[in-house]
Amino acid sequence: MLVPKKVKHRKWQKGRSKTRTTETRGTKLAFGSYGLQALSGAWMNSRQIESARRTITNYLKREGKIWIRVFPDKPITTRPPEVTMGGGKGAVDHYVFPIKPGRVMFEVDGVSKEIAREALRLASYKLPVTTRIISSE
Repeated sequence: MLVPKKVKHRKWQKGRSKTRTTETRGTKLAFGSYGLQALSGAWMNSRQIESARRTITNYLKREGKIWIRVFPDKPITTRPPEVTMGGGKGAVDHYVFPIKPGRVMFEVDGVSKEIAREALRLASYKLPVTTRIISSE
């Protein structure tokens, strides 16, 4: 699972709406020939990233190369169940990556077009956002 080794601030504030704006960074392919691009916004946790990565790796049968362009570094806190209001902010439960529309999340290279598209299509089912497959050709 993806977890930051060290963080500057242990607890963050929530931030604004996840679907308000589009992404300005990470919208183009930088490493591979094929990529999976988000069309909607959501928080992607480390379990979802790992699940998609395993799906791509399994379908490619360890051929080609995969780049993961997202890393969960935003801490999400929770309070225990049936705890009254007050007493401060809860403990860090897990980490997420806030996805905005336009972000390229995964890239693949070194395999044929059909295999890359199918691997990314299968991985898209594991993610909380609607996606499209883009290519450099």
